[in-house]
Amino acid sequence: MAHESQTSLSKAQLDLLALFNRDVAEQDWLEIKRLIRNYFAQKAMLEADQLWDQQGWSDQTMNDWLNSHKRTPYRQKPGE
Repeated sequence: MAHESQTSLSKAQLDLLALFNRDVAEQDWLEIKRLIRNYFAQKAMLEADQLWDQQGWSDQTMNDWLNSHKRTPYRQKPGE
């Protein structure tokens, strides 16, 4: 009886497996990874820009964040 795996792959994973069903040169693989990283970086930047606009943030907001001290104050343990 064949053992059926409980793990299912997403469409993206299946597409990548099909793409790499043949040998891909190391340089090509590096370029593909760079393209994927750039895609997600651009997507994150667009979402951050939208959030910035929705929240009405400004350069002053960023300066306020950079200069704020929101760390939890240090508490000395008993007996120290």
